[in-house]
Amino acid sequence: MATQMLPLLPALLTVLLVSWTAAQDCRYALGMEDGTIPDSDITASSAWSDSTEAKHGRLSTGEGDGAWCPAGPVFPSGSEYLQVDLRKLHFLSLVGTQGRHADGLGREFARSYRLRYSRDGRHWITWKDRWGQEVVSGNENTYDVVLKDLGPPIIARMVRFYPLADRVMSVCLRVELYGCVWKDGLKAYTAPVGHVMDLSDTPVYLNDSIYDGSKEAGVMFGGLGQLCDGVLGGNDFMESKELRVWPGYDYVGWNRETLGQPTVDIEFHFEKTRVFHTMQVHSNHRHTQHVRVFNEVVCEFKASLLSPWAEPALSLQVPLSDLHDPSSRTISLPLGGRPAQILRCRFSFSDRWLLISEISFYSSMNTHTPDLSQAGLPMAKDDSSNTAILIGCLVGIILLLLAVIAVILWRQYWKKLLGKAQGSLSSDELRVHLSVPSDNVVINNTNTHTYSSRYQRIHTFPDDRDREGEYQEPSTVLRPREQPHYGEASGAGGSVPHYAEADIISLQGVSGNNTYAIPALSATPTDCPPLPELPRERLLFKEKLGEGQFGEVHLCEIENPQDLANLEFPFNVRKGRPLLVAVKILRPDASKNARNDFLKEVKILSRLKDPNIIRLLGVCVSSDPLCMVTEYMESGDLNQYLSHRVLLDKTGPSHNTPTISYPALISMASQIASGMKFLSSLNFVHRDLATRNCLVGGERGEGEDRGGERQIKIADFGMSRNLYAGDYYRIQGRAVLPIRWMAWECILMGKFTTASDVWAFGVTLWEMLSVCQEQPYSHMTDEQVIDNAGEFFRDQGRQVYLSRPAVCPQGLYELMLSCWNRDCKLRPSFAYIHSFLTEDAMNMV
Repeated sequence: MATQMLPLLPALLTVLLVSWTAAQDCRYALGMEDGTIPDSDITASSAWSDSTEAKHGRLSTGEGDGAWCPAGPVFPSGSEYLQVDLRKLHFLSLVGTQGRHADGLGREFARSYRLRYSRDGRHWITWKDRWGQEVVSGNENTYDVVLKDLGPPIIARMVRFYPLADRVMSVCLRVELYGCVWKDGLKAYTAPVGHVMDLSDTPVYLNDSIYDGSKEAGVMFGGLGQLCDGVLGGNDFMESKELRVWPGYDYVGWNRETLGQPTVDIEFHFEKTRVFHTMQVHSNHRHTQHVRVFNEVVCEFKASLLSPWAEPALSLQVPLSDLHDPSSRTISLPLGGRPAQILRCRFSFSDRWLLISEISFYSSMNTHTPDLSQAGLPMAKDDSSNTAILIGCLVGIILLLLAVIAVILWRQYWKKLLGKAQGSLSSDELRVHLSVPSDNVVINNTNTHTYSSRYQRIHTFPDDRDREGEYQEPSTVLRPREQPHYGEASGAGGSVPHYAEADIISLQGVSGNNTYAIPALSATPTDCPPLPELPRERLLFKEKLGEGQFGEVHLCEIENPQDLANLEFPFNVRKGRPLLVAVKILRPDASKNARNDFLKEVKILSRLKDPNIIRLLGVCVSSDPLCMVTEYMESGDLNQYLSHRVLLDKTGPSHNTPTISYPALISMASQIASGMKFLSSLNFVHRDLATRNCLVGGERGEGEDRGGERQIKIADFGMSRNLYAGDYYRIQGRAVLPIRWMAWECILMGKFTTASDVWAFGVTLWEMLSVCQEQPYSHMTDEQVIDNAGEFFRDQGRQVYLSRPAVCPQGLYELMLSCWNRDCKLRPSFAYIHSFLTEDAMNMV
């Protein structure tokens, strides 16, 4: 029975998940109230005074005189506006407004308003509801927050609120936007205008009624509409989930004879070049009324607007199963990891009519996927009981389906894996693999702590005790066992002991990063002097770098750091220049366990004193919120630094793009190896080594160093940054594991050691020599990367390695390959790697 259900579950789950996304995941407050949206991104047409300027238009806050108020009355012109720039495309499902209360002194509010939005800052579109109405009802008093669902939703980067009045009067406004990052990256699609179907003298309008682009000569172009609004049509296209709309509203449909061609051609334009893995199309199949799913799709790919269409086109046959089932269905079409900024897909008719409700894409950026995690942001509170009931039902159904799927996949996966592995595994190896589904991770058959919520196993199971939002205290420390030593490689220095062969403690970091893992005996060091208490008023906020379950990471400045006598670190900062620092802040409402972990993390990080490791400078622990202050390098992280450069060749610079030389890259890599050599000497394991977690010294805008080098320091908060959310494999929507940088034994067995850090260093070196122009294994999906780890485990010659970068000498590539050796004992030590990069690699051409 379970096997028979399995083919039906993906389609059903897709329907539920899309509804869930629209109803739940895309209703997060985007940062007006909590300050995530900076003042600089809030502007207005005018302001009554400095105390009522745009930055004061934040929901439920009372800064200044309590709200944004325009300079003059909004009647009759209605041209005054408050503008919010979200800096990237977002899917907006809800808005909130409030008047100016100002402790009873101000009584201005807007009874209604209009919304306009833009995806590019140039072309502005007036929002209309599903019945064509532009005016949104607003507030009835100065203090209540009024939330309005956006039906249809808005996909935009910028939004303007235009307060309205029916007479000459003063109005003031505070606002909030709710939604999520637009993950598809789709900014427009071009398609034929939908047609009208006549059924028993009842016209069925199958037009794209919410399309916000232009329409000319029977073609829609330059906008978005119902094909990406998150609403899936039902089995009967005559009915709709919306009230008071016409038959056929949920679908866009075309008639083969009216269209005059055998295919419906739709062109999709994206913000940037992406790697496309899957396209999902929700289509109607009311075959009794000559409506059927398409039988073939031919897709063409174009790298940019001016590029030619790539050859060959991708042709996909669609097997029409259940031909007599009139149910609508979601069809998943593999796109093979093809890169493009523009797609053109031709959908072939199977009958007179083709009706499509929704088209979505699973894709990734060429270098990084869009930032998409909104975890931890406050949810909008909607008093609609129907919405609450719908969400509750969806949650229950999804949890039930996930449990069924997990049980089915768990049984089939392990049955298949054991069938393949029994012939070649020793009894010890078999025991390690069988340990994975249990509640405890087994490292070399020694039970250790339960994983924290941030670093979980790749597969989750029904009896898994890890819950999102619940802190897991490390279990009781077991008796240490003898540590096997990690062999010397090609004349390396002294042998490096494996980390994680003995008992370990792993902390849930403030920003959720759980990065450094250390031997249990190091958890409470006694040989470190107390860190200086820094006056928190000297920390001037610049921007938010990232956040996690228990806290946030902010970029701050310390003005005149030389004046702080208790800062003992010798800063290379000119007098009068501020010092950039990263500040990890623990949320005041964090649990007692999280607070204890914070203090342990402070003690542990205070031991890391190396020129190539980010240094902990001081703390603010005399009052809440608890803070730790670390170095921050002025040129940002290495990934961003390199991705904006090209490699300097022998002919010298030929353009204005900043360059980097091969010797400079090797010098930077040598510094990373030196820092990792220091960490491994303490038996520390980083677990997230990558260019995003290395910071670059030097001042921005100075010394663009046509081939020069900079100081590099290893950090640990890359996981908390939304910019790099796409570098982490997700389980149930959360960033979990950097699988593209992880050794096979980390992915399959949860075994993190110094040797697995060596593997990650090899990937980091590959990133650097590729000048961070693409993600590792960019041609593979996350699931294929995990499958590739299985090929390393089986060791039958089918594993795939990262290819040699064009500028990488063969000798250096062989070093990378040795870092990716299946046998962790045969991987080089960091001492050897550092020696090789310092003495040998610099002379390679």
